[in-house]
Amino acid sequence: MSDLPRKAVTRTAKLAALPLGFAGRATWGLGKRIGGKSAELVARELQQRTAEQLFKVLGELKGGAMKFGQALSVFESALPEEVAGPYRAALTKLQEAAPPMPTRTVHAVLEERIGAKWRELFLEFDEKPAAAASIGQVHRAVWHDGREVAVKVQYPGAGQALLSDLTQLSRFARLLGPLIPGMDIKPLIAELRDRVSEELDYALEARAQREHAEEFAGDADVLVPDVVHQCDQVLVTEWIEGIPLSDVIRDGTPEQRDRAGQLLTRFLFSGPARTGLLHADPHPGNFRLLPPEKEGGPWRLGVMDFGTVDRLPGGLPATIGESLRMTLEGEAEAVYELLRGEGFVKDSIELDPDAVLDYLLPIIEPAQADAFTFSRGWMRGQAARIADPRSPAHQLGKQLNLPPSYLLIHRVTLSTIGVLCQLEATVRMRDELEAWMPGFLAEPQGASEPVAVEKG
Repeated sequence: MSDLPRKAVTRTAKLAALPLGFAGRATWGLGKRIGGKSAELVARELQQRTAEQLFKVLGELKGGAMKFGQALSVFESALPEEVAGPYRAALTKLQEAAPPMPTRTVHAVLEERIGAKWRELFLEFDEKPAAAASIGQVHRAVWHDGREVAVKVQYPGAGQALLSDLTQLSRFARLLGPLIPGMDIKPLIAELRDRVSEELDYALEARAQREHAEEFAGDADVLVPDVVHQCDQVLVTEWIEGIPLSDVIRDGTPEQRDRAGQLLTRFLFSGPARTGLLHADPHPGNFRLLPPEKEGGPWRLGVMDFGTVDRLPGGLPATIGESLRMTLEGEAEAVYELLRGEGFVKDSIELDPDAVLDYLLPIIEPAQADAFTFSRGWMRGQAARIADPRSPAHQLGKQLNLPPSYLLIHRVTLSTIGVLCQLEATVRMRDELEAWMPGFLAEPQGASEPVAVEKG
């Protein structure tokens, strides 16, 4: 396997071939239609072939291309079922695996960054990567003190590749729009590009992971592996053993699915409240479901990869909790004024508050029930409602604005919901909102800060 392609011309050529391939398949599809095949059958074949080519190229390139593929992968559940199957296989493949970096390259990075005697730090070092991601790959090893560790080594040229890929992808973002109904691809790519420098900085990642590990130490629900060693382009953390969330999605038991969904929801809302940081890369490859330490104990959620975080010193904005609560209570005027004050409705736009409420209520349905079962069907229904140009929800949605400060929170929340739908988990979301979301519970007069309630 060759090194990560670093020459811009090589990567650009591969990505530039994608829109040409899309156009070619559209012509192929027209020929099939003329030949007598139904429009529905042709569309299904077109989407299957498009998925195969797109994710093959993204997986080969790693870098920003693969990062984009991973971001898309959590929205697979929004696809119509008749085309979701081919996508599911291609997308899931991106969540856990990619072509590995050659051994000689790994050794060169470790020697350059840690020193010529880097092997003395390890009792064992597995040359075969245990996992590969968009900007680096992970090797299993044993640290010199006997601890099992994960050694993340950054691909040489990863920064240049990330920026080049995302710039190229943004040029034909509109062609990728049909992949995920109801989702604007261009802002997603722009936001990923804005995070490049942070994700490349392993010192920042180590700091965020240490803060989480310290806060969640001894937690009954969440395990964050501690940082063992960090230097430029190399990050060594404690190894955690568990079932990858992608495996739970594929063939987990109902109990595993529900537990994983509950813990993922809990971590989404409790993380910012407890650490002032939002883990902003919620694709299944970054989570493990950990078996009980003793018989009858609870399954825990292992969380990895803190390369992308949003810094929220006061936790999630109280505006989100307040607007959720008032929407559930049917306070259309109050919700409208709150959204306008935060910039979700621009001053130049006038909307009907009741229409805004009607737009929001189906989206926040999981917060209405004591327990809600997420499903691909529910996700597809939401996507279709917002994507259909004939739908009032589509017309109203086009007039709403997403302030920059909420962009990453919005993407992380949507991505987490996408994973919950893939898990088909039954989740008590309202419990987690009441425990951790500022503003969701109306504060009694004279109350100070909301107190988090520990959940079982």
